[in-house]
Amino acid sequence: MKIGFIGLGTMGHHMAANLMAAGHTLVVHDLRREAAARHLASGATWAETPAEVAEQTDVVFTSLPGPPEVEAVALGEAGLLKGLSPGKVYFDLSTNSPTLVRHIHDVFAQQGIAMLDAPVSGGPKGARTGKLAVWVGGDEALFERYRPVLEGIGDKPYYVGPIGAGTVAKLVHNCAGYAIQTALAEVFTMGVKAGVDPLALFKAVRNGSLGRRRTFDGLLDQFLPGKFDQPAFALRLAHKDITLATALGRENNVPMRLSNLAREELTEALNRGWGGRDSRSPMQLQEERSGVTIAVPPELLADIED
Repeated sequence: MKIGFIGLGTMGHHMAANLMAAGHTLVVHDLRREAAARHLASGATWAETPAEVAEQTDVVFTSLPGPPEVEAVALGEAGLLKGLSPGKVYFDLSTNSPTLVRHIHDVFAQQGIAMLDAPVSGGPKGARTGKLAVWVGGDEALFERYRPVLEGIGDKPYYVGPIGAGTVAKLVHNCAGYAIQTALAEVFTMGVKAGVDPLALFKAVRNGSLGRRRTFDGLLDQFLPGKFDQPAFALRLAHKDITLATALGRENNVPMRLSNLAREELTEALNRGWGGRDSRSPMQLQEERSGVTIAVPPELLADIED
């Protein structure tokens, strides 16, 4: 397939090379022509503008820093909209704004052009090795049609839902990662300042219940099915544990903002009389605040792959 690829930075550089290795012909563009040196040497064609990329190809991918760059490339004076014709398809691999994604989709749809959001996760190493998750929002039939192309980018293409859904999934994933990163920095500094060697501490907690599970797997136990009774670990005991931990932080003059916020959540749930429910029951407080009820049928959860 003749593919356009715009944005040959840290991630795009490798993804474009992998598409070529999969046998596709590429037309490429970047703000810096030198970023395309490897691809041009391997047989890719250079285009001076996004519009020229669109004119010469059947499907276009962009991998750009963020919403302003995507908007300029898609809708700008020499953007994709100027070169794409009805029946052609555009995938945005960037971490983007769902609002902008849906706007571009609607503008393109008026011209008979399909747009799907397809942010990726796996970092530069994943981009180089092809070990990437590709989360796609948009027309499911188009996702299936272009799945073989997406598999040239990442080994885990997954259809999430309507336009923007892939981008929402990416933001949930990344925001969770940075929140967890901040929490880990907080509790590890507390543990080290309380007298434990950092490597010994890491080895210890890595073998605990959290350390042995993938980050999101805990959602399967109570949160996704929406069942917090018959506790695996009672809230009153969890409240005792986090109270001890935050007290240890105070004893050692370690700021523990996130841990104290978590303790407040558990305290609010405890004050509702939930002490005998599962320790994850405070997650329902956020559901209430958000006006969302999460309750996935157990039979659907049973089919989740490891």
